[in-house]
Amino acid sequence: MVNTRSLALIAKELEFGNYLRLSKGEEESKGRQNQSLLADCFEAFIGALFIDQGIDAVTQFLELVLLPKADEIIKSTSFKDPKSLLQELVQSRRLNSPAYKVLGETGPAHAKRFRIGAYVDGDLISEGEGKSKKDAEEDAASKALQFYQASTKAGVEKKSK
Repeated sequence: MVNTRSLALIAKELEFGNYLRLSKGEEESKGRQNQSLLADCFEAFIGALFIDQGIDAVTQFLELVLLPKADEIIKSTSFKDPKSLLQELVQSRRLNSPAYKVLGETGPAHAKRFRIGAYVDGDLISEGEGKSKKDAEEDAASKALQFYQASTKAGVEKKSK
């Protein structure tokens, strides 16, 4: 249940984005709605709450805002990110866990874009892109999942981009 999507959803509902101090560029690129930033903000809030008021306050807060959403999160399977789902899939096929490698970087330091390859048993299965390595890995994993689903239906295995 504790992943970027679920934490960002709760942070958005609690309007944490309204309290972020952002650079002009981040503001213009809708940083207040950025899932990664919102999830990080939620985690920072939990850490601050723990330091300020202790574990009992954190437990009460999570019981109030996170646990009521447990069934919804589990039913939607959004509690599992594409990388976890891909790892489960390849392991169920008795293959080695996926490996992710940076294939390229573009853009200036403040606005980098990453291209990542997802490899299974040394074979490039898919490529993904994103603003962070994590985003690019998740994109590559998502495309690899699509590739495996399509190849299972077609009985064919080839590289997916």
